[in-house]
Amino acid sequence: MRLVFCGTPQFAAPTLEALLGAGHSVELVLSQPDRPSGRGLEVQLSAVKQFAQQRGLPIAQPEKIRNNADLQQRLTELAPDAIIVVAYGRLVPPWMLTLPRYGNLNLHASLLPKYRGAAPIQWAVANGETEIGVTTIRIDEGLDTGDILLQQRVPIFPEQSSVELSSVLAAAGAELMVRTLAGLEAGTLHGTRQDNSRATLAPILQREDGRINWGRTATQIHNRWRGFQPWPGAFTIFRGKKLSIHRMRVADSMESQAVASPGTLLRSGHALLAACAQGTWLDLLELQLEGKRRMPVDAFLNGTSFTPGERLE
Repeated sequence: MRLVFCGTPQFAAPTLEALLGAGHSVELVLSQPDRPSGRGLEVQLSAVKQFAQQRGLPIAQPEKIRNNADLQQRLTELAPDAIIVVAYGRLVPPWMLTLPRYGNLNLHASLLPKYRGAAPIQWAVANGETEIGVTTIRIDEGLDTGDILLQQRVPIFPEQSSVELSSVLAAAGAELMVRTLAGLEAGTLHGTRQDNSRATLAPILQREDGRINWGRTATQIHNRWRGFQPWPGAFTIFRGKKLSIHRMRVADSMESQAVASPGTLLRSGHALLAACAQGTWLDLLELQLEGKRRMPVDAFLNGTSFTPGERLE
């Protein structure tokens, strides 16, 4: 097929690679404009742009696409069989929806209609799900509401972070998109409408999502920490300063016999435990106090003295 590919982050790159490997012709790659990031605010190329450059594919990075007459004319002249959209970061405008004969096909990292929105992987892990998946849909004018073409289920393991899971889903999704195109071309694949009554949302993450609520259980806090990687992570307030928790685990029952109000700190030998809801405890393994370097808990304990009953906020 003649394709236009729209994608930006690393999650999208395996699908672009798989499409080329399956023999499809990618006539144009659309990716978000290069933007400064990091402490040095150096301009960073998206993962999709870097891959497209390596393969010598034509690239466009429009700031806007909804009312972009030049882009509309270019895509109309290309007359692609399908437009593939994977984590592009822009809503597809109506004029693009009707342009290709097979439509605009999206790879979404959830088992739709669950977790519609910008951060499905993060929220699935944060909510303690044990299963997720990838879905291909034909895009309509709603947010992840189009007809389902194919789905594949993927387990979520207890210690898996959203970053680790993203790599697994990217690979599974790449293969699923290749299968989707094959089914459409053969005429054997037909869309199924989503059951909107079962829909849940996965909104874009905010900084406050990473703030620990000690009124949750240790498992719930640990799940949110796994889900909100690499940002916003997990943080709390210690003596008026932000304390980031870079590694943690749910404490074993034998380690947490004490009863304390949520947020209370307990030093136990070389360990630092934090009380959570329902008598559960978190073992804090790597920390970073505001203005300091991140350090293992034993180094943190060596430089900090605690008063009985001291709490995290």
